[in-house]
Order: sequence, then structure tokens, then C-alpha cells
Amino acid sequence: MKTFSATPADIDKKWILIDAEGVVLGRLASIVAMRLRGKHKASFTPSMDMGDNVIVINADKVQLTGNKRNKPNYWHTGYPGGIKSRTTGQILEGAHPERVVMQAVKRMLPGNKLSRQQMTNLRVYAGAEHPHEAQDPTVLDVASMNKKNTRSA
Repeated sequence: MKTFSATPADIDKKWILIDAEGVVLGRLASIVAMRLRGKHKASFTPSMDMGDNVIVINADKVQLTGNKRNKPNYWHTGYPGGIKSRTTGQILEGAHPERVVMQAVKRMLPGNKLSRQQMTNLRVYAGAEHPHEAQDPTVLDVASMNKKNTRSA
């Protein structure tokens, strides 16, 4: 018996729609990262882009546990003394709340060329509207998978 290794002809990509409203950010990001890599499939091959296309809506309504809303996020402009920071709460309330979900998923993938290619299969939207109705995505209810996936405030 030989070990199965998938080829590009064996790959079947689906479209998945996930509603992030009320879902804890880390649990959402781990499920999305697993779907992007394709680890939920029995024919998973680590060197191939086997994952599905994932659409995340309502990214501005994602929940954070503990005191993570006040956690600073740093970046550097490249100039001397150019370190800047913004809290996660400020980013969620700002103009681009989808960046919080994108960064969380990105950090759960390995840092290589394949994961950067897999990140192109992720679409995150702050509101409930998305332009991918033509792909007929199947809805994945992350909130009902585990009672810990939602935060009861």
C-alpha cells in the first residue's frame, strides 16, 4: 500500500460562508485556518493548496475574551522612532475591522509561500453583505459547533 499524495487534479475547492457575529476571535481564526489549509479533508497533503475558499462576514461583531480589547498592536513605519500602536478595540471600531480577523488567521498559518497563497482564498467583510452570492457558498455555523465558541456577555 502506498501513501496517497494529492495532485492538482485531485483538489476540489468549495466556498464556505462563516458568520462571525458573537464568535470568539481565536476559535474562529483556528477554524478558518484549518479550512484554508485543507486539514479537514481526508486527502490532506501538506505541500498542496487543498483548502476551501472562505468568506467571513460580520467581522466587526467578533468577540474578544478577557482584556484583549485593550491589547496594543504595534507596527513600525521604517523611520527612526517610527513605532506606532493601536489597541485591538480601536481597530475593531475603526475603518477596517476586518484586519483583526485577517491578522489572527494569518498568524495561525505557517509562515511560508504556501500559506501566503492560501491567504488569498480568504475574504473578510465587516458587514453582512458580500459579493460572492454567485459562488453559492455553504454556510458553516461556527457558533453552534461548541458552546465555548460564543461569549456570553
